[in-house]
Amino acid sequence: MAVTTLVDMFLDVTNRFGSKTSFMEKIDGEYQGFTYDELAGKVRQFALGLASLGVKHGDRVALMSENRIQWVISDLGILSLGATNVPIYPTITPEQIRYILKDAEVRLIIVSTKELLEKVLAIFDDLPKLEKIIYMEDTPQQADYLIPYDDIYKMGAEFEKDHPKYYDDAVSKIQPDDLCGIIYTSGTTGAPKGVMLTHDNILSNVQSGLKVLNINEKDTFLSFLPLCHSFERMAGLYIPICAAAKVAYAESVDTVVDNLSEVHPTIMTSVPRMFEKIYSGVMANAQAGSPLKQKIFCWAVATGGKYADAKAAGKVPAFLNFKYNLATKLVFSKLHEKVGGKLRYFISGGAPLVRDIAEFFNKAGILILEGYGLTETSPVIAVNKEEKNKFGTVGPALPGVEVKIADDGEILTRGPHVMKGYYKNPDATSEMIDADGWLHTGDIGQLDDEGYLSITDRKKNIIVTSGGKNVTPASIENVLISSQYIEQIMVVGDRRKFLSALIVPSFDALKKYADENGISYKDQNDLVVNEQIHEMMDKMIRETTAHLARFEQIKKFALLPKELTIEAGEITPSLKVKRKVVEEKYSDMIERMYE
Repeated sequence: MAVTTLVDMFLDVTNRFGSKTSFMEKIDGEYQGFTYDELAGKVRQFALGLASLGVKHGDRVALMSENRIQWVISDLGILSLGATNVPIYPTITPEQIRYILKDAEVRLIIVSTKELLEKVLAIFDDLPKLEKIIYMEDTPQQADYLIPYDDIYKMGAEFEKDHPKYYDDAVSKIQPDDLCGIIYTSGTTGAPKGVMLTHDNILSNVQSGLKVLNINEKDTFLSFLPLCHSFERMAGLYIPICAAAKVAYAESVDTVVDNLSEVHPTIMTSVPRMFEKIYSGVMANAQAGSPLKQKIFCWAVATGGKYADAKAAGKVPAFLNFKYNLATKLVFSKLHEKVGGKLRYFISGGAPLVRDIAEFFNKAGILILEGYGLTETSPVIAVNKEEKNKFGTVGPALPGVEVKIADDGEILTRGPHVMKGYYKNPDATSEMIDADGWLHTGDIGQLDDEGYLSITDRKKNIIVTSGGKNVTPASIENVLISSQYIEQIMVVGDRRKFLSALIVPSFDALKKYADENGISYKDQNDLVVNEQIHEMMDKMIRETTAHLARFEQIKKFALLPKELTIEAGEITPSLKVKRKVVEEKYSDMIERMYE
């Protein structure tokens, strides 16, 4: 069959791999799977259930849930009717939910937990166009507009008796240029904007991605990033479907390590924060070991580096191969077990990955392919290749995707992956996409002679000191974030004499340091104001950034007593710091550093 929409893609794979396991999730303590045939049956029933409620081509249906099989069924069911999925992060506030539902003119919303249902009920009366709420988990609430999720299947079965051709007719009417999603970008500044993505936008991105990533029906994914994020939806949902691969859902972010050992994935998408945490843990354990263990660890890392270089050059000497196998057995095998033992590679996106961390994992025999994109680009623009991974870059552009660097260093891109525009916001659309179809990413970067793209910083984030020096804060933050003592960091100093930083320390590491050095404390507040802690952090920062130019070095810093969170509006759901919000919130603290 001709595959021109995401629903076509799903049905085509079902026809060819119907008996193969598609998705798995933990049920009663064990992972249980659903075949593509079983999934397709559920999708058909759910779509028809929505149709019985009056959902039709072009309608907007919101979906707010953590990752679970019902997310997939709901998404494909919505799309099967030619309707548009408006995915919403479960972590955002009722006020933010109200904004999205009102702006997108959503008719119906699907929620998972009681907590999420309560969020919607709190704003329901303010949303005259919202007609129904479908909920997945039991609730004591009762109302005509509340419908249990499983009832939708029953309604669909009844609807099909009187409309036996409805589903197939609805699918046949979907066009490649129809909207499949309106994704509201959390944004680091300003109100969220609804990114309009078509079937062709995402399908072209999926098909191009598969040409580069060599994924097939033998692969298994472990998914833990939120499906409402465009990166996971494309790379962790639609790409596996297109390849007829298997996807298992982690129970939660906190259980990922345990689920890795249960699922044994071959491929996994992630954000840099996970790698940073693993790296910090490995380095802390190594430093806490005996002198002999530290020596073995350093030898293993050095051997891994030589092996990686020789492998990239295409020739590994026999003795080096022997030493690397020994290093793996003594040191790296524990890390391999932590990631499931069968991993081919990680795909990293959503934020820049620190080069040193990527290289460390590579020395340990774990490949991380860093990619780059935006929600507005469906989302992938570029990604590294398994056979040729260049650290410090995000790889070459996907097939069919054009990339060029503007005169001011901004990355521009053009192709079928570029969004249709911002929903009901033509002015913002024209600011983002020029008359020639080039989308202005807002990122600064460069292309090497092989077409591999490197990201330097966000255009708007560039700091200009009072001395006229241009500084890219991300490059400095990336140098420091690999420290075991730093959890989060934001460099400040625009129009100032020198650079400073707001730092959320790793409190586990600080507590350990305090205990080892006889520093008394009651809580985290005591730690962040302790003079000895500040002296240690200052020394660490100066030593870590000694190679930077003087104007790039951190002269002063402040330790924050608690982590920056999504709930507090300080970071986006993709874990990017909202610089403007944080600067405003901690303005007094920043000013004190410049007194």
